[in-house]
Amino acid sequence: MILLPCPWCGPRAATEFAHIGEVSVRPDPGSATPAQWRGYLYLRANPCGWISETWYHRMGCRRFIKVERHTETNEVRSASAGGVAEVPGGPAGAPARGAEIPAGGPAR
Repeated sequence: MILLPCPWCGPRAATEFAHIGEVSVRPDPGSATPAQWRGYLYLRANPCGWISETWYHRMGCRRFIKVERHTETNEVRSASAGGVAEVPGGPAGAPARGAEIPAGGPAR
């Protein structure tokens, strides 16, 4: 079982989250070609090793988090506020940036 350290709720099972995907840079809408958009929307590197991903805590605080996870061992190195716009109808928005949270979760 993968435990993800939510900055607001503490460590939770990955089944509470929706996997959004790898963190990638969005191309400029004014100058991007169709091939660049296709690559941004559909192509992923899927490396074996450390990767930054976005997860959505759908069964908890309903906020986005950015997680640094090893794709082979599922070890989580860090998690922080996702900096993604809040979900419509969700709780008051997550901060745009958050302090890094160690894999064990926030200090209480």
